[in-house]
Amino acid sequence: MSVGFLLAAPAVAADVTTMSAGRLGATTAALVALAGVVVGGLALARSTGRIGRGPGRGGSVTALVTGLFGIVLGAVVVATSDGSLGTGNGLGGGVVALVVGLVGVAIGGQGMARSRRTARPAG
Repeated sequence: MSVGFLLAAPAVAADVTTMSAGRLGATTAALVALAGVVVGGLALARSTGRIGRGPGRGGSVTALVTGLFGIVLGAVVVATSDGSLGTGNGLGGGVVALVVGLVGVAIGGQGMARSRRTARPAG
């Protein structure tokens, strides 16, 4: 079995411009995960005192939730994909969503840890 045989796409691959259900799901998952990364980055910047006021805890929680949601959506796309990479079933986008969602969760967790350290007591 050659490497070319393993990487070859089946003849039923979707057209490049066709937006299949798998591609749509993968795109949605990747965008949700990317939103988690962006919100987590802003919360991380806020937790160190560079942007705005307050510890940035709300943004960190939002980053954790959206990153986790992106991971779940990406996992569903990867699990239900019935083709290989390049067939238009969203497998590549699902994998990207998993990785970006994981980054969002990590950044959100780091923001939560920093917001706990920099939180000032009320009074």
